[in-house]
Amino acid sequence: MSATGEPTIRTAIRIRPRSTITIAMASFLGFVAFLWPFVVPPGTFSSTETPPLIFGVLLALVLAVVFAEVADGGIDAKALAMLGVLSAINAALRPLGAGTAGIETVFFILVLAGRVYGAGFGFALGCTSLFASALLTGGVGPWMPYQMFGCAWVGMFAGLLPPLRGKAEIAMLAGYGALAGYLFGFMLNLSFWPFSLDPSSSIAYKPGLSFVEQWHRYLLFDVTTSLGWDTGRAITNIVAILLAGPAALAAFRRAARRANFRPAVTFHDREDLSPS
Repeated sequence: MSATGEPTIRTAIRIRPRSTITIAMASFLGFVAFLWPFVVPPGTFSSTETPPLIFGVLLALVLAVVFAEVADGGIDAKALAMLGVLSAINAALRPLGAGTAGIETVFFILVLAGRVYGAGFGFALGCTSLFASALLTGGVGPWMPYQMFGCAWVGMFAGLLPPLRGKAEIAMLAGYGALAGYLFGFMLNLSFWPFSLDPSSSIAYKPGLSFVEQWHRYLLFDVTTSLGWDTGRAITNIVAILLAGPAALAAFRRAARRANFRPAVTFHDREDLSPS
């Protein structure tokens, strides 16, 4: 039982120490893939199209290792079924928004499911949701690993938020949803910024500039081209969580209690088992 008198809900995917290290390494590689324009010296690659392709392949390989580690005793059949169902729902919901005016319907379930079922489940759900959505809509491309990692981080950090309840929890999740909406757009823009503008533009990526100059150019690019869309995404997350969040959280927690993910094993002394 929790301190509030509610039954304790175990996380659907338990992250073991080895899996934690693997996910940390994968996340580090993901940050490198996003931030390469600021950290890779000019002239390192033969063409500007090489880095995202290389990082995309590496990210796919690392994701395969991550899921193998997570599945190594850390996920049972019921959690796997829950992951599949929510991934399918998210994949079906995503085309409804299609990013029009920044409206994204994929983050609502990611935030709430990550909150209820834990950081490991949120990380896995972010990856599988975007992968299933890409297959469903034909959106497979070099950008897919970036989107998968972005959503994986959204779900993972939702599972690491403070243990609040009631209206305070909904307010916290709504605020987190807004922040995640902005950060997702900010990070995803890095996947195409170096290749999408005329090099002579004042907001374009220009090899050889210092970190400060490069960062200034990117901030101008993000504010000019993406801030409105990111605001639409943030507002969508806030409205969805405030309106449907309480009911969805209750449904997820009820499903978790019924599933009873990995019930705790109790060991007894042999003396306790002997007849009196």
